[in-house]
Parts: sequence; structure tokens; C-alpha cells
Amino acid sequence: MLTIPRGPADVTPGWLGSALGVDIDVVDVLAIGTGQTGATYRAAVTYAGDTDLPATFAIKLSAQDDAVRERVALGYRSEVEFYSLIADQVAIPIPGCFHSDISVDGTDFVLVLADMAPAVQGDQIAGCSVVDARLAVEALAGLHGPSWRDDRWMQLAGIVMPKPGDAEAAKGMGDVCKMAADIVIDRLGPSISAEDQETLSAAMASVTDWLMAEPDRYALMHGDYRLDNMLFDPDHTRITVVDWQTIGIGLPTRDLAYFTATSLEPTVRAETERDLVERYHRALIGYGVGDYDLATCWNDYRLGVVQAPLLVALGTAFASTTERGDEMMLAMLSRGCRAIRELDTLELISSYR
Repeated sequence: MLTIPRGPADVTPGWLGSALGVDIDVVDVLAIGTGQTGATYRAAVTYAGDTDLPATFAIKLSAQDDAVRERVALGYRSEVEFYSLIADQVAIPIPGCFHSDISVDGTDFVLVLADMAPAVQGDQIAGCSVVDARLAVEALAGLHGPSWRDDRWMQLAGIVMPKPGDAEAAKGMGDVCKMAADIVIDRLGPSISAEDQETLSAAMASVTDWLMAEPDRYALMHGDYRLDNMLFDPDHTRITVVDWQTIGIGLPTRDLAYFTATSLEPTVRAETERDLVERYHRALIGYGVGDYDLATCWNDYRLGVVQAPLLVALGTAFASTTERGDEMMLAMLSRGCRAIRELDTLELISSYR
């Protein structure tokens, strides 16, 4: 049985050759990215004979910190499930997966993925261009459309958010979010405006009602659909979506609104969000989604924006932090809270009570 590499030194010619089913003479492994919940490496390969396989791969492993590995084991399971069970059933552009494996307890995993270089990762803090935003929203429909109201995904082991209509789980998540908001304000309060603190607290207090607002419209969700988790080709004609550790099932426009609210500067979002929602809706209908008009989609988009402070609050309160991480979270929080106010999202949620 093929073992799972614990670190880059374990990605040997023998191991990678067995995973790919070829003979390999040399593997050079270099770290890429700065992931806090996992470690990603580029492997340059010299084969022993002729092959059609690529010369480089991206290899994703568990974090080297044991405490982190145990804390995010569910996320590792989510990502392996995505590539092994879901990827072939949806149309969102992703790296090809050549090998995947995970331990029984979920703390060790490996993915051997296509190296998408020279594609470049988006910059969450700098924000997204309108051209890249259009690519992102149209690509997102390729996840939601093929999985629209498909109950078979309810049985996934790696789901990290409450499933639609689960009132008990929604209440539990709501309680956690209120606690997270208090932690964020206590730790970063001086860097958060009073207006945003008020919006954050109110939004997190509404999470239980929010999760129960539209239980009959659901699809697979990326869960953390933002600029840092996207790769763009140099000519900005193609996008690749990565980091599938937060797979969920819920109101699909949570992904859409989370993206626009956190990845676009607020003035750009306000000027372009109608067009972006229309592009998303048009692409969604192209995948066969019926009985879903644009007005309903816009309403769902307004609801979905709570995903922004929710992910920021949970990530800030319970994940390890870095200087760039705090800067990024503060930017995302400010953008997300402003979107909630401008879209009257809290008033919309209250109408469901």
C-alpha cells in the first residue's frame, strides 16, 4: 500500500513514480505558497523513459504543525472528497488531479495536482479587476449548476457547514458565530470602525435565521470563494479555482456574494455587482437550472453576503494568525460589512422571521 508523504522529503522518485505509475529518476521539490492549513510544493520530475505526463506537478500535503493538522482534518477530508468524488461531476475549472489519498483520521493527506504555472494567484488585499471578476462569477456557475438541488451530495463526510434546513445545526453555528464576533472585536477592535463592529455583531447574531432563510435552494458550495483561491492565466482569459477545504451545501449565492464583497473594492463592487449577478445567473441557467428568475437570484445574492463576515470572523477567531493574515481579514471584513449595509441584508433577513 502506498504511504502518504509526511513532508517534502518523503516525495521521492520511488514514491511519486508509484503514485503516477511510471519510473522516475529525479524529483526536485520546492515550497510554493504560504498556506496556513496545508503545505504546497512544486515537484519537477525527470522521468526514466518517455511519457506524456507533465514535467512539473503541484503537491499538496498536510501542515507540518501537528496541532494544525488535527484542527483542520475535516478540511483535508473535504478537499480529497472534492477531487476524488465531485470534480468529474461539475464544470468549474480546477487543476487536474493525478493522485489523492488520506489517512483514516484525516490528519495526513496528499494531492498530486497539475501545475498551473504560469498562472498567477489573485491578491486578496489589492482586490480584483472587473475582467477577472467576470471570469470568477461565470466559473462559479459551473459548480452550482451541475449540483443544483442534488441530494446525493448530502452524504459527503467533509461538509463543513450546516446542511440546508438543519435547525439544530443552524443554531449551533449561530452561537459559535456570536462568540467569534466577540473574539474578533476584542482582539482587533482598534483596527475596526465602530460602524463595522456594529454590523459584524448584528450579522453574526442573525446567522441562525440566515441559514434557515431559503432551505429549498441549495447546491455544492466552495465555501471560501475569494481571490486568494484563484489562479489567473497571464492574459486573463482563464481562471483556475483551488483550495477545496471548505466544501458545503447551501444557498449557492453565498459563494457569489462572498466573492464580490471580499474580493472587489467596495466602489467597484457597487458599480458592477448587478452585471456580475446577471452574468452568473445567465451561466447558471445555461447548466439547466430552471424556475429561477433573475429577481430571485438578486434577492439570494443580497442574503448571501453574510458569508463574508461569517468566514472572516471564524477565520480570525479560531485560526492561526500572521501579519498579512490580519491585514487581509481586516480588508475583507470592512468590505463585507459595507456590502451588508448597502444591500440592506440584515433587513432582508429580518423579513424571514
